[in-house]
Amino acid sequence: MKVIAMLVTFTPITELPQLAVKPRPKLPFASIADDLDSVDAAFDDALAQHRSTVLPLIQHLRNYRGKRLRPALLLLAAKACGKIESNHYILAAAVEMIHTATLIHDDVLDDAEARRHLPTFNANWGNKKSILFGDMLFTQAFHLTSRVDRRACELIGAATNTVCAGELRQVCETGNLHLTEEAYFHMIDGKTAALTEVSTRLGAIYAGATEDVADRLAEYGRCIGIAFQISDDLLDLTGEETKAGKTLGTDLNQGKLTLPLLRTLAKLPPADAEEFRSWLAAPGEANRKRILDAIHRTGGLASAKRTAEDFARRAKEALDCLPRSECRAILEQLTEWSIRREK
Repeated sequence: MKVIAMLVTFTPITELPQLAVKPRPKLPFASIADDLDSVDAAFDDALAQHRSTVLPLIQHLRNYRGKRLRPALLLLAAKACGKIESNHYILAAAVEMIHTATLIHDDVLDDAEARRHLPTFNANWGNKKSILFGDMLFTQAFHLTSRVDRRACELIGAATNTVCAGELRQVCETGNLHLTEEAYFHMIDGKTAALTEVSTRLGAIYAGATEDVADRLAEYGRCIGIAFQISDDLLDLTGEETKAGKTLGTDLNQGKLTLPLLRTLAKLPPADAEEFRSWLAAPGEANRKRILDAIHRTGGLASAKRTAEDFARRAKEALDCLPRSECRAILEQLTEWSIRREK
């Protein structure tokens, strides 16, 4: 597939307001570190026009751009399939904007006070400004994508629709203590996996990969996204906020059934399952301890972890379409990281 490279001009960093210096990523991204810097430049340049209006919020964005997993997946997929082009920087910045917007909106929905050890947007500026700022990131991402081509707009637009539909379904299902496992996977396929899936697909397509290879890379992105979300659900139940760097326990507090809870309910006799649901309906400190004891006793936690590991394995197998390279090795390594993380 022939790709027409676009010339991208960025505002010099010296002209941007001084922001907090971020450390190099701890994940194995050394081979694309300079490319990630170019993505950050594209991200910052796209928001430059809004500096005079919402500068404090723009500055706070740096605290949300931690792992930069989705841009990294896009770049690694591109390099594993060919080489990184200027369009990849634009697309990676757009994907990161969409992801960041969902984080801001999630924190509002969850009444979360901390993310990456710092106050959330809603903790600092309230819900109204946070929602509108997240909306601005969404629209800016689509405007940025329009600089590439129609197909990029369609792919990112479709993925964003899927993400929003998944988030909406989760909100609609909140408090449904009879949620099915099928419905759970449908939700996380949308709200989490859709964006990692489109990231690796875009990386492959705009590096000139065949449609078959792009489909395989998309499957990798989907599976690693699901593995990541299940691990995040486990972290929300058993993690420590000082290590995770964000507010935990929000799933229980809001009546969201995640995979460890669903697997526990499936193991319990009907009467015990109803008692378990009564604990979920009133997740105070005493009931939280009962819930955690039950998911350990029934193997619900271990079962969910095995499922995350299975999706990580499937992600790794999807990479068999690629030749051996440093970037393929990193993508393989990320399948392990997705299920063995603390933050």
